[in-house]
This record gives sequence, C-alpha cells and structure tokens, in this order.
Amino acid sequence: MTNTTASFPAVDVIDAAVPLAPAQSTWALRRQREKVVAATQGSYDAMFASTVEGLSVAERLLVALHACRVSKAGNLAAHYRERLVAEGADGGVVSAVDSGQPMADARLAAVLAFTGKLIERPIEGDRAAVQSLADSGLPTPAIVALSQLIAFLSYQIRVAAGLQALAAVEVPA
Repeated sequence: MTNTTASFPAVDVIDAAVPLAPAQSTWALRRQREKVVAATQGSYDAMFASTVEGLSVAERLLVALHACRVSKAGNLAAHYRERLVAEGADGGVVSAVDSGQPMADARLAAVLAFTGKLIERPIEGDRAAVQSLADSGLPTPAIVALSQLIAFLSYQIRVAAGLQALAAVEVPA
C-alpha cells in the first residue's frame, strides 16, 4: 500500500496487514501519533535489515512466521511468507514452520522453541532457555537480536490485532 503522507514509509506492514480506508475512524486513530507509525515501521525495517549479526534475514523471517502462526495472526503471517519466498528461502522449511512441524536443523529448532516460549509463555524465557540458544551455536549478539525481534513481533502482532478489532466494530460514518 502506498502512503501519500511524506513522513510515512512508502510501504507500511501494518497498513498492508490491516487494510483501512482513510475514511475510517480507525485509520485516523492510528495516525494520531505519526511518530509511532513511523517508529513501528522503522523498527520493522531495522529488524529485517541484512546487517543483524548472527541471524540471517531468512532465519528472522522464519521466526516472524512462527510467531504469527503461534499468535494466529494470519494477515501478518501472509506478509512474512511472501518475504520468505522473495528471499529464496527453502520451501520445505517454510512449509514446516508454517504448519508447526518439528525442525530437523537443531539451531532452527532451538530458535523457534525460544520464540514460542517468549510469545506464549514469557516466564519460560529464563536462563536455561537462553542457554539452549548458546548451546545450539548462537553467539551472544544473535541471542540479543533474536530477543529484540521477538519483542518487536509481539508488539506488531498486538497492534495489528487491536486495529482489526477496532475496525470490526467501527460504525460507518
């Protein structure tokens, strides 16, 4: 979706996942704090930049797909599936993550297990959970980046769900 306001990114993931029309009050509500809209998209851009140490873009997109699947965020999951295809990710791995099948790759299995814990049961994201990432070969900067990514995804999923809920009960003007 192209945004006509110069200070907003040209492509906004939340706008694409929750298509709202400018005539809707939910659309106007989202834009009351322009800097939050821009910062949310800016965080997305940073989380999936190629410069994140220790985790490939494809691995981060698989984490995002898994987080969306676990959270039942279908519109965002579709976005991440499309990104994975564009990145040339292995279709079998994408399908396995998308359907919740176990991963043969120990590193990816540990990353997805950690993601699930932080999304579904954050209390389990303890020292032992972090150690399982280190044991699977993730260096400390990658563990930090992964944790930041999962926190962002949790936020992004909730923003999209909130906007969908508001739009669903919105009375047309």
